[in-house]
Amino acid sequence: MKRILEEIIGYQQLVVNLKKKRMPVDILKSFPEFSNPTRSLKQAVSNPPERHGRAGSEEGIIAEFKRRSPSKETINLKADVMEIAQSYEQMGAAGMSVLTNQRYFGGSLEDLQLAKSVCELPILRKDFMVDAYQMYEAKAYGADAILLIANALTAEKLEELAILAKELGLEILFEIHEADEIQKLETRYIDLIGVNNRNLRTFEVDIQQGLDMLPHLPSDLLKISESGIQDRETIQKLIQQGFNGVLVGEFFMKEKLKAQNSNK
Repeated sequence: MKRILEEIIGYQQLVVNLKKKRMPVDILKSFPEFSNPTRSLKQAVSNPPERHGRAGSEEGIIAEFKRRSPSKETINLKADVMEIAQSYEQMGAAGMSVLTNQRYFGGSLEDLQLAKSVCELPILRKDFMVDAYQMYEAKAYGADAILLIANALTAEKLEELAILAKELGLEILFEIHEADEIQKLETRYIDLIGVNNRNLRTFEVDIQQGLDMLPHLPSDLLKISESGIQDRETIQKLIQQGFNGVLVGEFFMKEKLKAQNSNK
């Protein structure tokens, strides 16, 4: 996994360098969304939909849109992002995560833009963020929050991107795979901690790995469990054990695919 991550980060930087030439930051700043206020994912997770008068569960669910992944080449390749964004809102999700990486996840910034246009959920841009340019890009296309992966960047780079994200009004989901990685970024920059249940050495997913990290994390920060969440019983268990929310992608996307196939 470490080798795969390094490959992805290297490729991502090449893509960003090309984008900088094709669409400079000054153009991104002219996008309508760039000057619009952002929605708070942190607040939405703290106050799930039912408390806002919308139908839904008490769990702080961040429902993810992704067509495929490096480990699963096919999840739901024909998914309509606008349709799914609306269904996530109707089911009571606290927020929506949109994969914008095309090569590895089949996503795009247009997916993010379309999702934002049809629902009121706060939107997380989930991608491999490696450059300040991507912060401007995220804001321009309508993201309310961005993902920073502790394992992917140096502490210095993480802080640089976090400072800029905050200046642009973007919240930060800081993803860790081991408890001590929390030290790579000052907690004042972190809105939510994403605890990934995937072991980067073996690539295996173990829910218990994330649960074991809980006692070692700052008690005042919201904690989101990620990866390997395949049913509602697991969601309930994670919330009961101390997580404030969960990020669920593959499970919901497959559920949508089953529903689409049954309607044919």
